[in-house]
Amino acid sequence: MEMLRLVSLCAIVSTALSFVATGPPSRHTTAAPTARPTFAAWGTRVVPSRSMSLHGSRGLCMAMERTYIMAKPDAVQRGLVSDIIGRFEKKGYKLVALKLVKPARSLLEEHYDSLKDKAFFPSLMDYMTSGPVVAMVWEGKNVVATGRTMLGATNPLESAPGTIRGDFSIEVGRNICHGSDSVENAEREIKLWFGEGTIDWSSHSQGWIYE
Repeated sequence: MEMLRLVSLCAIVSTALSFVATGPPSRHTTAAPTARPTFAAWGTRVVPSRSMSLHGSRGLCMAMERTYIMAKPDAVQRGLVSDIIGRFEKKGYKLVALKLVKPARSLLEEHYDSLKDKAFFPSLMDYMTSGPVVAMVWEGKNVVATGRTMLGATNPLESAPGTIRGDFSIEVGRNICHGSDSVENAEREIKLWFGEGTIDWSSHSQGWIYE
């Protein structure tokens, strides 16, 4: 008898556990559960995988620009290259080309062709050929105009605090950086300095920067 009671008790417990786990039996057919969205994990953040495309309904991809930014010889000598790069990275722009180069005078003359008739042109050439420069291309929404704002006024004394020139330079002839002044000039300068082309790559941070 004791054995039968023990078997019955085990059967009752097993039934109870099954009821808790699956719920009561239903006489109606239940619909298949709605599929949950898939997620893509990047680093320590988990985000909806479908939200990361830049080519959304707002057409942001059409507003993407490239600009040519150059850290001049004084920026290289003073160790300010990382500060300039950091400003653009922290803003959210994407680096698509970068190199350290000792430019030939002929390259600089072509780059500054619009200034050839200026009285300061010879001293500009002496300054720009005095050491290596860091040439770079940045990509992003309205990066040409925004990049110029980030650099500050050509005269550092007229540059607002918080801009690159406003924070790191004093003299016009030592204003540490160059930035393209129009989309058209940006493309011309990129071709001039990066005949080999730029790098096409996808940033995992894109969805955290653009809607």
